[in-house]
Amino acid sequence: MRKKGRDEGAEKFAERMKNEAKAVLQKAQEEMKQYADRERGEGKEYQVGNLVLLSTKDLKYQMVGR
Repeated sequence: MRKKGRDEGAEKFAERMKNEAKAVLQKAQEEMKQYADRERGEGKEYQVGNLVLLSTKDLKYQMVGR
């Protein structure tokens, strides 16, 4: 039969590890966001009537008849 004190200690340990893991993951997420934002620049703004070039490299299409 288990003693109640051991289970409570294990529960406290598990809760502490869970909280520490959340804190570490949150910090890592913030660091990754900062890095991504640093590399990301402002996009170009296009106006109605501007000419743009589009790539069809990844466009899937079917030829209709011959």
